[in-house]
Amino acid sequence: VQLQASGGGLVQAGGSLRLSCVASGRTFSSYVMGWFRQAPGKTREFVAQISRSAGSTYYADSVKGRFTISRDNAKNTVHLQMNSLKPEDTAVYYCASRYMSFSDREYDYAYWGQGTLVTVSS
Repeated sequence: VQLQASGGGLVQAGGSLRLSCVASGRTFSSYVMGWFRQAPGKTREFVAQISRSAGSTYYADSVKGRFTISRDNAKNTVHLQMNSLKPEDTAVYYCASRYMSFSDREYDYAYWGQGTLVTVSS
């Protein structure tokens, strides 16, 4: 599985961005998809995940109510809609995939995209 993330950029606090991640392969619907982020000088942290059928989602407390994860299995794509952005959301955002089951642990995800930088100015 190869993942390609896009959609990052510079936005003012309170603004919105939509990240996308396109996956290669024909078994996209077999994978839980997640988003993680790594801020400068910090370790990578969990942001959100979505189940294989998109029936379940799970968010980190820091983004709950502001971010929405979604997926389109027909297009092998997962999105992260980010609203009400804050300067502390500044980070490189990574999409990742995990076969079958939910997890918010970084090391449970086998496949990773290259990351896309989100910068939120105050």
